[in-house]
Amino acid sequence: MSLDWFRALRGVVLSSLRDSGLPFSVDKSVCNGWREGLIFDEGVDTILYTSCLYQLAPAIERAVAELERFGVTKGGVLARFAVVGTRVFGKALLKPSDEDVNKAYSVIRSIYEMLRTLGVRFRVLDNEPYSGALLYELGFVDDFANYAREVYKVFRDNSVNEIITIDPHTQYTLEKLYPRYVPEFNIKVRSYLDYLGSGKVRVKLGEFTIHDSCLYARYLNKYDLIRGLVRGKANVKEDPVLTGRDTSHCCGGPIESTYPSVAGKVSANRVRELVKLSRNIVVQCPICYVNLRRGSQGIDGVKIYDLAEVMEVIG
Repeated sequence: MSLDWFRALRGVVLSSLRDSGLPFSVDKSVCNGWREGLIFDEGVDTILYTSCLYQLAPAIERAVAELERFGVTKGGVLARFAVVGTRVFGKALLKPSDEDVNKAYSVIRSIYEMLRTLGVRFRVLDNEPYSGALLYELGFVDDFANYAREVYKVFRDNSVNEIITIDPHTQYTLEKLYPRYVPEFNIKVRSYLDYLGSGKVRVKLGEFTIHDSCLYARYLNKYDLIRGLVRGKANVKEDPVLTGRDTSHCCGGPIESTYPSVAGKVSANRVRELVKLSRNIVVQCPICYVNLRRGSQGIDGVKIYDLAEVMEVIG
């Protein structure tokens, strides 16, 4: 991979974070549209925190497709041109489709409804910051540490004592990384999944297989929790290797912005593995969703769902 492109990518992400609080040039209003018409508990010290990742994921998918199409990761003039183009035209280039935005909103609203049905009280921040996960995942550790301190200050200034996350990247970043790079970080961090009890969850999809988030399954101890929520309530197709905790393969997401063509091959391979079990694939992560959707092109009958779409809490 070209060092020119890697440096350019760092510049794009840092510049966008400074300008809009998001890692890519996307209109930030897309982050809050899911809240319309919903009620929150003002005055409580718990927040529901999206980090805008579900809302950003389709824009990231589009950006990756453009990177691959123009070969900008090879560096040189193309890499430098891509930086200028992304900064100047980014909002138009990376605007997710209405369909994709509505899909993201639907997933977040489903999580909201499950928590409300369970009686969980929470609010949202008017202008919630991005977690900074991408900086760390790209290896920009010093930049991540500086950014994490800024985000922590936002939480403290808003009297946040507990955070409910909705995706594995944000959960891992706040639970595992923030305490390492922000020593004073003392906010309780829980996934929405931790609030769900198997006896209160109904599964709306009759048959499917599971693609696990590597972060949830291997680093955040959610593998058994997720299966406890769905097993016995649907025909969940599993294989000890293809869907095993330590043996299942990646969606290709971690390298999408640095090696998009390799990420595409990884995602296509993963879909081919999963359809041996079922053509209904349930994921738990917006990055997995967009990568497996990309990898499913040309494979008939594949449907990809988010876990929050196929569950509901029985009141």
